[in-house]
Amino acid sequence: MKKRSVMLLFALIMIISTALMGCNSKDDKDTDKKEKEGTTAKVESGDTLVFARGGDSVELDPATVTDGESFRVTKNIFETLIQFGDKDTSLQPGLAKEWSVSDDGLKYTMKLQEGVKFHDGTEFNADAVVFNFKRWSGGDKEKFYYYNSQFGNLVTDVKAVDSMTVEVTTSRPIATFYKNLAMSPFGIASPAAIEKYGNKFLENPVGTGAFKFKEWKRTESITIVKNENYWQKGLPKLDKVIFTVIPENSARLNALNAGEADVVEGVNYSDLPAIEKNDKLQIFQRPSMNVAYLGLTSTRGPMKNKLVRQALNYAVNKQAIIDAFYLGSAEPAINPMPPVISGYNSDVKDYEYNPEKAKELLAKAGYKDGFEIELWAMPVTRPYMPDGQKVAEAIQADFEKVGVKAKIVSYEWATYLDKLRLGEADTFLLGWTGDNGDADNFLYVLLDQDSIGSNNYSYYKNQKVHDILIKAQSTVNQDERDKLYKEAQVLIKEDAPWIPLVHSNPVLAGSVKVKNFIAHPTGSDFLKEVEMTK
Repeated sequence: MKKRSVMLLFALIMIISTALMGCNSKDDKDTDKKEKEGTTAKVESGDTLVFARGGDSVELDPATVTDGESFRVTKNIFETLIQFGDKDTSLQPGLAKEWSVSDDGLKYTMKLQEGVKFHDGTEFNADAVVFNFKRWSGGDKEKFYYYNSQFGNLVTDVKAVDSMTVEVTTSRPIATFYKNLAMSPFGIASPAAIEKYGNKFLENPVGTGAFKFKEWKRTESITIVKNENYWQKGLPKLDKVIFTVIPENSARLNALNAGEADVVEGVNYSDLPAIEKNDKLQIFQRPSMNVAYLGLTSTRGPMKNKLVRQALNYAVNKQAIIDAFYLGSAEPAINPMPPVISGYNSDVKDYEYNPEKAKELLAKAGYKDGFEIELWAMPVTRPYMPDGQKVAEAIQADFEKVGVKAKIVSYEWATYLDKLRLGEADTFLLGWTGDNGDADNFLYVLLDQDSIGSNNYSYYKNQKVHDILIKAQSTVNQDERDKLYKEAQVLIKEDAPWIPLVHSNPVLAGSVKVKNFIAHPTGSDFLKEVEMTK
């Protein structure tokens, strides 16, 4: 990559990220350069890609998980009815080749691809799709988080019109119906495999994707292998993909330098200059569609008081966090969704860093002498959170300045998420990478009262916000939807269920041998086109 300074690189990333939602592809000079080089490099037939990441998957049943490390793997085992574009969230044919919606917005019809089989050899057809819908809707609400979050009780009927046509009926229009179906949680699973493995399906996944599951060594690695009978001829290019777990960022980079990994995520921003100078490595830029935040559980102790939550917002120095841990490759977050999402309210003003104002509000709330809480730190790196422990320590120091003593706590990743779902943390670090590029996927999924017990870990509840978000879901006109989302953001800012921290510009690194790898804005990457060169 050619550049004059690291800051110039970051400025370029910001421009690309902002343009993401307005176009279906981006002009990436580095990608162009790699593609030109790839025309003269010898491509291996098959081969293995080793992807090093910071944490293990929680489960491999996409319908029952919410974490990105699980979706990173399931994205390549399962396929959805509608698929996102290779570089964006535009809607493309997936297991459905055509789709439509009735004039009243209540019936959604999909024509399916023919000649597709699940990895176990059984046929993919309309009955399989109906089976999956019934499984999602009939399952435990706490287990099938995404289905209940996105569709709830709105789907009233799912039927096979014929062997390759499915019709879904809803009780009201759902503006994001097809965008939701393109999300990883709605990967279509083999009915025969679900019946065969039962509760063990989560570690014996069977889909229609380009890769088949082979092996899972818990906390170490997951191996997927080429689906020799994949319906898209000539794909995948790789014989095998191994997702390895290396918790420390620096250790992952060492593995890349040693040839023990081919792609690594969670690169320290301070390591970028060295990576750029290494002619054996390359940088991949993931378009920004995320938010990192400190959740304030509104049902616990002092966090029940809105003035306390507002005070803690004033107490945190976001810019100092960005300077220390993102090296400028992020922007302060004001709202619970990034500016690239349609409906973002740029008129909302942030709680500026003001410790004295924080103290005033704490005193007004009856906590002149402060209080003690727990501050939960993420145990894994994510695109929006390069080092949860260090960020927690910075926030801990900020809280100390206003009289709030925070004890840092952490757990293994799956346990961390489960305890958050149960509302056991006072405050907690977490974040979100958008699943479908829509405001609904941030505001409703993360902060609506319907999502308590799934992705609304702060247990935030506001009936007026709920009514606005439900109306937005049922409104087809995008301008009207945007107005509603902007209104909701004003109310959410006042209630302060979070301290929105940053919108980051994630960076990955890889060997120059890797060809055709595209870092997707959703955080889950398609690997079927990836090749290895000599």
